[in-house]
Amino acid sequence: MDLKIEREILEPCKEALEDIEDLISSEHIVPRENHNQKDVKFNLKKRRNKRQEIPVGDNIPGTQKIYVKTWGCAHNSSDSEYMAGQLAAYGYTLTENKNEADLWLLNSCTVKSPAEDHFRNEIESARNQGKYIVVAGCVPQGAPKSSFVQGLSIIGVQQIDRVVEVVEETLKGHTVKLLGIKKENGKKTGGASLLLPKVRRNPLIEIIAINTGCLNQCTYCKTKHARGDLGSYPPEEIVDRAVQAFEEGVVEIWLTSEDTGTYGRDIGSSLPELLWKLVEVIPKGCRLRLGMTNPPYILEHLEEIAKIMSHPRVYGFLHVPVQSGSDQVLADMKREYCRADFEHVVDFLRDRVPGITIATDIICGFPTETPSDFEDTLSLCEKYKFPSLFINQFFPRPGTPAALLPRIPTQEVKQRTKKLTELFYTYQPYDHKIGEIQEVLVTEVSHDKKHYVGHNEFYEQVLIPMMQEYLGKLVKVKIESASKFSMMGRPLDEISMPGLVQPLEKGELSGVKRVEHSEMRMIVPLLVLFISIVFKILWNIL
Repeated sequence: MDLKIEREILEPCKEALEDIEDLISSEHIVPRENHNQKDVKFNLKKRRNKRQEIPVGDNIPGTQKIYVKTWGCAHNSSDSEYMAGQLAAYGYTLTENKNEADLWLLNSCTVKSPAEDHFRNEIESARNQGKYIVVAGCVPQGAPKSSFVQGLSIIGVQQIDRVVEVVEETLKGHTVKLLGIKKENGKKTGGASLLLPKVRRNPLIEIIAINTGCLNQCTYCKTKHARGDLGSYPPEEIVDRAVQAFEEGVVEIWLTSEDTGTYGRDIGSSLPELLWKLVEVIPKGCRLRLGMTNPPYILEHLEEIAKIMSHPRVYGFLHVPVQSGSDQVLADMKREYCRADFEHVVDFLRDRVPGITIATDIICGFPTETPSDFEDTLSLCEKYKFPSLFINQFFPRPGTPAALLPRIPTQEVKQRTKKLTELFYTYQPYDHKIGEIQEVLVTEVSHDKKHYVGHNEFYEQVLIPMMQEYLGKLVKVKIESASKFSMMGRPLDEISMPGLVQPLEKGELSGVKRVEHSEMRMIVPLLVLFISIVFKILWNIL
C-alpha cells in the first residue's frame, strides 16, 4: 500500500492552544522556540484515504489550481499574498472559484471564536468536496493538535516561504507539518524574507509586516500562542521591499504587525528610526499608513511619532487599542498601562497633529468588568468621541487565563455592547467638514461596488464616483455630504498620478527585487527540485 509521510518540525505540545488575542497569566503558555534538527521526525503510517490515491493533474508539479482563503488581520493578508506569489511563480494557477480548485489553502485567524468557526466550517466543506487542504495562520500554529486540523498539511506562520513544497507534497497525498521558528544566531527573526514574490490583493497597496509577535502577555490574547515573542525584520529589508513596491506602481504602504510600536526593540532599532528611513523613499503623492500600536510602546516615542504623522507622505492616523476605560480591568487584562497613559497618548497627538484620526478598540464584558468599570469605558468614549471605534464582546479563547474566569452573563454583555454602540452613534464625526476642499488618494472600491474610496491626509474615507481615471490617482474633491463612516466628495478638475509607474494588473506577479518574472519561474522550480532530491535521499536513508 502507499505510505503517508508526516513530517513535523515541532516538539510535542502538551496543551492544545487555539486563539489570538486572549488571556495569559503568570503561568502563561510560552510557544516552544528551541527547534533544531533533533526535532525533525519522519513517521510512516499507512494511508487509508482512498481519495488521495487519485492523481491530480497527472501529479505534474505546478499544473493544478489553488484557492486561497484568508481570515483576520493585515499581517495574515500579507502572508497570503506571499504564499500566492510563490505558487504563481512556480506555475500553479490561482483561482477565486473554490469549486474548480484542486487544493484549498486556508489561512486562519484566532482572535475571535467566530473567525475560527468559519475556518473550521471551510475545512469541513473542503473535506466534503474531496479537496486537498493546506492550513496556515494562527489557529494551527497555536493549536496544532486540534482535532479539526488532524491529517492536514500545516504551514507555520514563519514557514510561508516553503508553501510550494507543502502544496506539492500534499497533492501527492502526503501530510506535511512545518511549524518551526526562524532564527539567526539563536535569535528569533521576523520570518520569511520580505523580498519573496507575491500577488497583491490590491495592486495599489503594499502590506509590509515589519515584525512578528509582541512583548505583552495580555490575559485574553491567543495570538501570542501562535506568533510568539517579538521578532523584527532589519530596517534595510523593509526599506528594500518598499522601494520595490513603488517601482511596481504601488501608491500606498501599510505597515503591519501584532504591535508596530514594539518594532526594533529586539534588534537595537526603533519604530521612529524605521519610519524616517521609509519617508525618504516614499515618492511624492504616495502615502504610508502605520498599523496598530499598543499604548505602552508608543509613549516614549510620542515626540517623534507626532513629527512623522505630520509628514505629507504619512497619514495622520493611528490605531491605539485601549480595550477598557477602567484601570482595574486593564490590570486584570495585563495591558501594562493605565487610563491616564492612554489619555496622554491621545491628548499629545491631537495637540501636535491637529485633525489626526485616533482609532481604538473596546472589549465589552471582560470577566472582571463591573458595572462601574463599564461606566469608566463609556466616559472615556464620551470624552474623545473616536471616529473609528471597534466594539467587541469578550470571547474566551481556549488556553488563555481569561478563559478560566467566571463569565459575565451573555445578556449583560450584550446590553453593555448595545449601550456603547448607541453612544457611538450619537455623534457625527465628519459633518463639520462639509464644504471643505480635500486631496484624496483613491485606492479601493467601496463595499457597495458603486463608488471608489479615497483617503484624505487623516485616512478618513471619502467616496467618489466610480470612474476608471480616478483609481490610483490623487484627486481634489469638494466634500458635499457626510455619513457616520465616510464623506462624499465631488471631484474637481485637478487629478495627478502619484508614484513612479503604472501599477501591476490585478493578479499579476510581483517579482523579487532585481529578478525578472521569467527568471523567477526558472529559479523557483530549480529550488523545489533541489528540495525534492534532498527529501528523497533522506527517505532512502531512513
